[in-house]
Amino acid sequence: MSARIAQGRYGDVDRYVAAAQGAAKRAAALTHRLLAFSRRQTLDPKPTDVNRLVRGMEELIRRTIGPELALEVVAAGGLWSVLVDPSQLENALLNLCINARDAMPDGGRITIETANRWLDTVAARERDLEPGQYVSLCVSDTGTGMSPDVMAKAFDPFFTTKPMGQGTGLGLSMIYGFVRQSGGQVRIYSELGQGTTMCLYLPRHYGETEESDTLALLGEAPRARVGETVLIVDDEPTVRMLVTEVLEDLGYAAIEAADGASGLKVLQSDVRVDLLITDVGLPGGMNGRQMADAGRVSRPGLKVLFITGYAENAALGGGRLEPGMQVLTKPFVMEVLASRIREMIET
Repeated sequence: MSARIAQGRYGDVDRYVAAAQGAAKRAAALTHRLLAFSRRQTLDPKPTDVNRLVRGMEELIRRTIGPELALEVVAAGGLWSVLVDPSQLENALLNLCINARDAMPDGGRITIETANRWLDTVAARERDLEPGQYVSLCVSDTGTGMSPDVMAKAFDPFFTTKPMGQGTGLGLSMIYGFVRQSGGQVRIYSELGQGTTMCLYLPRHYGETEESDTLALLGEAPRARVGETVLIVDDEPTVRMLVTEVLEDLGYAAIEAADGASGLKVLQSDVRVDLLITDVGLPGGMNGRQMADAGRVSRPGLKVLFITGYAENAALGGGRLEPGMQVLTKPFVMEVLASRIREMIET
């Protein structure tokens, strides 16, 4: 590109700059995922009741997998506590269920099962763990199954069996990194044509389990006033669903968009929007900041909450935010999001 500029050939410079920016954003997202695989991500471990966590995720999982698939939850009685980052465990469970769904295009059954496991020396060695007490969280499907070759590569970064453009190959790698960093292990049990079971083994925690959970905290969050509407723009369907679920639980009307162009179309319409919540890194050539700025042309008082990773702050204009704009850095818990939404709408 420098040669073209030196020669006065400026015609394609914008295209090259756009391509470079896109590559930089993809690299930033990739770095976050690889940090997870290399077990160096920042976790916030808390004593966690896995049964309660699964119950809290069940409705979202049903919506995600669709009505064509049956979902069964088998929760062990007297389940031990584990010390993990509950947000990361929710993300792992949802991703495992999405993988199970994708393995059953013609329908089938997903089973989520929890259990207490006392691993002796032999059983622990088979799972590459220390002997002791563990809690298992397993997701089983009745899908296509995996060959031994596929199982051997399943945790490798970038390995995917999905068609080009439909998978990064990093989902299981991230789950593996999170579980290993939490002192546990992930194991695959599968046969071609018979289905697959993915099991997370997490060490037992002997302390008290925290009684509060996201649903309880959300129950204390301020409620929406009649008609208040929030626009959520994010290219990740699971993020949109999670945020939408929180909003609807609090009484807000939620509108979803998957990219900047779709979000801007809503903002340029006559639809009521009290707050825009947008990811910074969006596909399609228009990032979240650009969309918000364009939306403010027709809605000068638009309030904007940017959801951003540590590597995306440059897209916010070097941290220069206009009045009525705030940033919420990933990862965050939903009760913090709920409080921030109310605070921004009221001010």
